[in-house]
Amino acid sequence: MTDFRTEKDSLGEVHVPANALWGAQTQRAVNNFPVSGLPMPPAFIAAVVRIKQAAADANASLGLLDVPQRDAISEVGDRIIAGEFNDQFPVDRYQTGSGTSTNMNVNEVISALAKQDGVDVNPNDHVNMSQSSNDVIPTAIHVSAIAGVQERLLPALTHLCGVIYEREGLFGEQVKTGRTHLMDAMPVTLGQELRTWREQLLAVEKRLDSATDELLALPQGGTAVGTGVNAPEEFAPQFVKYLKEKTGYSFQSLDHKFVGQSAIDGPVNLSSQLRGLAMVLTKIANDLRWMNSGPIHGLAEISLPALQPGSSIMPGKVNPVIPESVAMASAQVMGLDSTNAIAGQSGNFQLNVMLPLVGSNLLDMIELLGNAMNMLADKAIRDFTVNADNLNAGVGKNPVLVTALNPEIGYALASDIAKEAYKTGRPVIDVAEERSGLSRARLEELMDPLKLTRGGMT
Repeated sequence: MTDFRTEKDSLGEVHVPANALWGAQTQRAVNNFPVSGLPMPPAFIAAVVRIKQAAADANASLGLLDVPQRDAISEVGDRIIAGEFNDQFPVDRYQTGSGTSTNMNVNEVISALAKQDGVDVNPNDHVNMSQSSNDVIPTAIHVSAIAGVQERLLPALTHLCGVIYEREGLFGEQVKTGRTHLMDAMPVTLGQELRTWREQLLAVEKRLDSATDELLALPQGGTAVGTGVNAPEEFAPQFVKYLKEKTGYSFQSLDHKFVGQSAIDGPVNLSSQLRGLAMVLTKIANDLRWMNSGPIHGLAEISLPALQPGSSIMPGKVNPVIPESVAMASAQVMGLDSTNAIAGQSGNFQLNVMLPLVGSNLLDMIELLGNAMNMLADKAIRDFTVNADNLNAGVGKNPVLVTALNPEIGYALASDIAKEAYKTGRPVIDVAEERSGLSRARLEELMDPLKLTRGGMT
């Protein structure tokens, strides 16, 4: 038993690894929840630590916590946030629904580190002062999600939009066949297709901003059930003041804290916006795969960078691996959103009991989407080449161009011309010259593919 030490809590004695900084309650959680082997994300732990630091500042400002204890909590907290003790937070994500195990894990580690520095800090009485797991963990969901979106996700989205913008300008006059139902339609420019992706992403950005703004209102100070028992009335406003200073985000105290503890509507709303981003990325990935398809018997409109051999049996085969990876990451994000929606239904009276699941899922979604966007920008969109000859030839052979003749010769005759062009394989302009009564010059004017991408009537 020399590799273990004995710790005590309200249930009795527990054997804890001798070199562990955590205590009895963390060890019980490690013993009780051998589910996934996945601990809470470091970003979530960092958010809990930020809460502990702000709470210590608030409690000290109210005369409840001694200054040396406040300073110790703050100093060891900075070391934890820097990643110095990531291995000291082993509690599985699939734990008690309130996240009490993670809250106590942080409390115990901060206490142990403070004691190493010679300051007597108790996990419950000092680190957890004026708090409950039931307000700390929902608040940590808000804090970690906002930081993830603002510091990880939106920069990646901005980068992707910037790369698309550069390429759409380059291909503003490269005409290609438009497609509806995967069938040939009227021409568009490649620049127009690329701008569509960018406009979708910019719309997602606005929705993400709105969703994260909603999370700025924090339930911290509601303690056990939302009433604020064991916390001074002044604690909540003092807490958000210090948290603002530490993070730079405009946090405010939720007026009716029951809402942020018994329900997680705001985090679930953010989850749905992350799902929306995943849908946009899937559309972009699929468009790229279709345009790259071939190279002989597909569309072969573009060639994506060749990054790795595509087959263990077919020499020379190269696959669109980046769009495939992005599509898989997006599918996972959509699945996590479905899980979050189910978790959102688990608000029982004064507490939602799937808090750790939603907190970890949101951070996983943010990480997946951020990585996917950077990869899509730098390894697919930035360097694909355009097969202009294929695009131009396809546009010229497209009988759907006859649509431009509708105002002058009517839909019925235009339809007959298109059918004959399809059937005979002749250029549609040749058939139209024979049957429409319009001059060749007028037909060339009406059916100019680039002019048709600008809409209106010729």
